[in-house]
Amino acid sequence: MTISNIGSAAMSVTGSDSLSKVEVAMLSKALQSNEVAGNGLLKMIDSAAMERSVNPSVGSNFDMVV
Repeated sequence: MTISNIGSAAMSVTGSDSLSKVEVAMLSKALQSNEVAGNGLLKMIDSAAMERSVNPSVGSNFDMVV
């Protein structure tokens, strides 16, 4: 193995390490976004359940004329 081969091997390892760090950062951001979206969905479900508990007759009847 020559010195130039060692240098190019080191550069490829460094490049792949940087790429891995970017990929991990992007996945972390995506996970955080999904967590925020999930929390928002849970909050909407909780508020709908609270509305039903305050006024249980809302939405229980559906009248339709065709």
